[in-house]
Amino acid sequence: MRGKAAGLVVIGDRPLVAETPESLLDDDTTPTARFFIRNNGLLPERTRRPEQWKLTVDGEVEQPLSLSLAELKSNFKPVTRCLLIECGGNGRAFFSPRAKGVQWTHGGAGCPEWTGVRLAEVLKAAKLKPGALFSGHYGADPRVSGSSKKPTMSRGVPIRKLLDDSNMIAWAINGEPLPLLHGFPLRLVIPGWPASISTKWLTRIWIRDRYHDGPGMGGENYRVPVKPTQPGASSDLANLVDLESMPVRSIITRPADTARFAAGTRAIDLRGAAWAGDHRVARVDLSIDGGASWQPADPEPLRNPHDWQRWTARLEFPSDGYFEIMTRATDERGVSQPYAVTHWNPHGYGGNPMHRIAISIG
Repeated sequence: MRGKAAGLVVIGDRPLVAETPESLLDDDTTPTARFFIRNNGLLPERTRRPEQWKLTVDGEVEQPLSLSLAELKSNFKPVTRCLLIECGGNGRAFFSPRAKGVQWTHGGAGCPEWTGVRLAEVLKAAKLKPGALFSGHYGADPRVSGSSKKPTMSRGVPIRKLLDDSNMIAWAINGEPLPLLHGFPLRLVIPGWPASISTKWLTRIWIRDRYHDGPGMGGENYRVPVKPTQPGASSDLANLVDLESMPVRSIITRPADTARFAAGTRAIDLRGAAWAGDHRVARVDLSIDGGASWQPADPEPLRNPHDWQRWTARLEFPSDGYFEIMTRATDERGVSQPYAVTHWNPHGYGGNPMHRIAISIG
């Protein structure tokens, strides 16, 4: 299976879901083979004429569009950006009691390089009407049953997010055409919010004058509580709102968990990544004593908005022995990762506890 061959951990096989161990996310730009996989249905049949693939933009627009991939490439200026996207359920495995859904740890995220056109430019050509409030996105993937009569998933976002300058309609990843697993020949890339809105095998963007009601919207889908909920309690739907900007998170990508070092080692170099949805990462701190003391990491420059924040650090150790290293990111609002998951919700969205690794010296 492709995920296993690349070192990914397969956590669902129908539909295919695979996460990336943190140590395999050490590249500044996530290699395609190491980018997490989250499918909600089956893979569509691979088109033999990708340049003729059609995207429709309709609804609350003055100028409905029907654009082939070739027309997207010729009519709009292509851009290339490093954009992180993250599954809304990333961190679900840390909820207690167990939440429903695929049990992601920290590996449902990645930051490849995408090539395509700015979504805002396409929407500008369609001329949104004043009543445009929300979007609905549609892909070509059939349901797990094999049926294509109804969409497998159709999520959307408020217009304010849809018009974000970083959003893309992409046809390439890391300089190559999208693999079928990742949306060939065309997909949305909407960073900062749950990756389920970054629709693969994109066929339609429906501009609506109301909240979108497609599969994956409303109810408990991608929604989190406003007021804290007792863990394990039934949902009060009136207390739930859509998960929008993903929470702040950091991971250690080097060394790997359970790494061993020679006796007498007193300093170790670390690398990692951090991100905070629509917000900027303000700092990353590290601890080897359970949080009794913290040392700041050194941030590296961002390549563009919505790139992940790479960081490095050099930690000193007082002796040989066993140590646990914790990483904690804080965003520009002063919001930090918790020691353990809070804001319990039935489907386990937005879990972002501090990442920990264990090392041994000697």
